[in-house]
Amino acid sequence: MVQPAPRAHIGIGDTTVTYLPDGHGWLNPAVLFPASSPDGWATHAEFLNAEGRFPVSIGSFLIRTAGRVILVDLGLGAVDFAVPDVATFKGGELLNALAAEGLTPDDVDTVVYTHLHHDHVGWTSDLAPAPNAPAGQTVTGLTFKGARHLVSEAEWRHWSGTAELVGPDPIAVQTPLADRIAFVADGEEIAPGVRILSTPGHTPGHSSLLVTDPAGGDNRRLVILGDVMHCQVQVTESHWTFAFDFDPDQSIATRERLLKELEDGNTILAGGHFAGSVFGQVLPPAARRAWAGMLSVG
Repeated sequence: MVQPAPRAHIGIGDTTVTYLPDGHGWLNPAVLFPASSPDGWATHAEFLNAEGRFPVSIGSFLIRTAGRVILVDLGLGAVDFAVPDVATFKGGELLNALAAEGLTPDDVDTVVYTHLHHDHVGWTSDLAPAPNAPAGQTVTGLTFKGARHLVSEAEWRHWSGTAELVGPDPIAVQTPLADRIAFVADGEEIAPGVRILSTPGHTPGHSSLLVTDPAGGDNRRLVILGDVMHCQVQVTESHWTFAFDFDPDQSIATRERLLKELEDGNTILAGGHFAGSVFGQVLPPAARRAWAGMLSVG
């Protein structure tokens, strides 16, 4: 069966996009994909382990372009916990993965959040929240102290003052970012060749990112999905919503819109939760739409 994805990279002109693993999760498909069924999963059995769980990769995408160093999402942080009958999660490798690229947190100039669920904000500060974390821990600072921290305004407003299990912890995330967070809008260019795409549904202010070659020599494009999809299975089973989708109908509409736009053979998808390979392409439907994973390429 497929395993959580390893480090991998794609080159778009002189721009590089590298997947940096932080950890992984093993999820109960019946709980997390409530519209799925055992018969439906039978056609995707390679994604299930002996216990019937499916793996999700969890990490960050490093974008290097025109001298800029950007991280998209910040993984789980150093945690190891289980939600009984739902999932297990383990993280903590992001800074090691960053160091393997010859970089330190001080080298990162921008952090972009696709959204603020717990598995995308874990390295925001030096406290990684988890259900089994000892009480009384305090935050002493942001992990990426010199970086701009960006998110859509709708996403920030949605979570402001909340303390839901899947959302950003008020102590570890919301308070440290309160006077540092800046807002980005649909279509905004945050670095040469890197633009925000509004993709709501999973959360109200969810964003994806479009990466192109700012020099124009490479006509391919890459889309960092965020949680528009949690598993390659959703390329085919696009009607399978995720249990924590804020607006399931909107999440389906957003996913379908993107999938139709990305069947051009010229677009690479980067799915941060995809197992096996986070990079791949959508093959246009013959009998049904399919996913084709990609190894690291320049």
